[in-house]
Amino acid sequence: MFLVRVVAALLAALACSSAAAAPLEAYGKLPTIETAAVSPSGHAVALMLTNGERRMLVVHDLARNKAVVRADAGEAKVRDVSWAGDKHLVIVTSQVAAPMEIRSARREWLLGFVFDIETQKTQMLLRNIERVEAMNSLAGMPQVRIIDGKPVIFVEGTVFQNNYGNVALFRQQVGAPRPSIVELGQRHTWGWVIGPDGEPLAQEVYDSDKGYWALKLRGRGGWREAMLATGTDSPPSVLGLGRDGKSVLIRQADEQNRLVWNEMPLDGVGAGGPTPAREEQTAIFDPGDGRLIGHAMLVGDEHSYTFYGENDARIWKAIRAAYPDDAVELVSWSNDRKISVVRVDSATDGPAYALVDLDARRAKWLGGEYIDLKPQDIAPKQPIRFKAADGLELTGYLTLPRGRPAKGLPLVVFPHGGPASRDTPGFDWWAQGMASRGYAVLQVNFRGSDGLGEALLEAGYGQWGRKMQTDLSDGVRHLAAQGMVDPKRVCIVGASYGGYAAAAGATLDRGTYRCAVSVAGVTDLKRHIVYARGRGGRSSERYWTNFIGAKDLGDPVLASYSPAMQADKADIPILLIHGKDDTVVAFEQSRVMADALKRAGKPVELLSLAGEDHWLSRGDTRLQTLQATVAFLEKHNPPN
Repeated sequence: MFLVRVVAALLAALACSSAAAAPLEAYGKLPTIETAAVSPSGHAVALMLTNGERRMLVVHDLARNKAVVRADAGEAKVRDVSWAGDKHLVIVTSQVAAPMEIRSARREWLLGFVFDIETQKTQMLLRNIERVEAMNSLAGMPQVRIIDGKPVIFVEGTVFQNNYGNVALFRQQVGAPRPSIVELGQRHTWGWVIGPDGEPLAQEVYDSDKGYWALKLRGRGGWREAMLATGTDSPPSVLGLGRDGKSVLIRQADEQNRLVWNEMPLDGVGAGGPTPAREEQTAIFDPGDGRLIGHAMLVGDEHSYTFYGENDARIWKAIRAAYPDDAVELVSWSNDRKISVVRVDSATDGPAYALVDLDARRAKWLGGEYIDLKPQDIAPKQPIRFKAADGLELTGYLTLPRGRPAKGLPLVVFPHGGPASRDTPGFDWWAQGMASRGYAVLQVNFRGSDGLGEALLEAGYGQWGRKMQTDLSDGVRHLAAQGMVDPKRVCIVGASYGGYAAAAGATLDRGTYRCAVSVAGVTDLKRHIVYARGRGGRSSERYWTNFIGAKDLGDPVLASYSPAMQADKADIPILLIHGKDDTVVAFEQSRVMADALKRAGKPVELLSLAGEDHWLSRGDTRLQTLQATVAFLEKHNPPN
């Protein structure tokens, strides 16, 4: 339990916590532990901690049972922490900016840093590059290889040539003053696959405007085109190295349009044929050399891991057996797999991180993900199943408030973003926060959701604002028929696509809800498609128009299913919340909706979040969002 005390002491040093029982701050602040990474040898674990707003990097030496690093990361939005050897960390952050080097709108840019454990000094990646004009932002996540016994970081960045920004592959020796260019990409190069020896093996090229995709493999004679796909909005994608380290893992659709993984050998032999895959399947790569070692996916309500090597499979089985009643996710493990960090999500205690030591045959808690929440603060979450009005089988989750019988409850419908995403059975800070105030919370995996089979995903095509929307209100009617909720006391809250669904619940699917809270929601479909095209090319435009069911940007269906264009039909109060630094759904979407509602004389509030992005990455504005949401719910749909 020493590490638990270390975490608690560090958090106390950052800020004093309230003694009140489960205030909204306990749910709405940033997780106490955001991520963890085990060193390659297993001698140490790096943790990114927060006090709800500020972040702190802690490195704990396991042999000495001592924290050797306690570095304040401030308000930096940390996206990833990994190791480069046993003495250095690679830290990836992001920030919103409009670089002067290129004529570009504001975007979320990745920045990379190398942190020296011994000196505690930080070096920025992609700095001091000689003989080329380049940006210091990353075009992909760093990869580490051990070459001649020393860690080398490979990272993709942007180099300017002939007024264009092309992706280049850089090599950064740990401790060296500057990186060197390994490969300079073409106009539409997306990235490279790095072999175990540090040599680039494959190059992925994609022109989104023309729908042209190609895979190039490196042989003795240089680069050769090994695969080609044209005229497609859904091209194959390169996932990384194959199992033998001499092949490239490709995800693609076969001739029957079924998803498969294909390990393409560099020399044209070996590696076998394609294997069936699922859309939600995630590849797992060896932390040492990058080879494919397994895959993970959510099967029903359970996290499922498949490891191809007998030893890895045996080790994971032993880890999983330590927590038989909980959902367990692999976060990080040492190169020899003897030390690992797992995230354990308990239905009664909430999520927490644990360190597993196989040699010592013990596991110990690093700490809870939300340290201020006690078991009595976690509301029960149960799976539900019902049929939509047209007979389509749907699933979802219902979180019930503690201390109240499941009869005639006030309800919050809480649709997920995406829409090609899904809700899962695990802890959800937002749903738990609302349930703590006395509301039942319904999360529906409506048609168009991903990760539950192609049939459900494809059932959403052309149903944006139509059956995708009524799937939600069908869920309300199902619960009302069971007597569990009061159909006259229902509100809808959502973010991103869920924000669209909330705004549409007030304008397109009227009569179900008493109020709506739309966070970073799309409200003007045509405006959003044009905005997305500027960032993702024509393929992005084609994706949105196909999903929404519009022939082109002139199709009147876009106005028919845009809440901002239907604002005069709104029949309930609406709260709009949006981050000013949102680069996925522009802040303009909420402003346009607010203006339209005001012109129509409808009740609306607009809360702008300074410095906040699409994902509520800042502690203060994330908490502000939850507090504003709950206050709005309690005003227009009192829980008692």
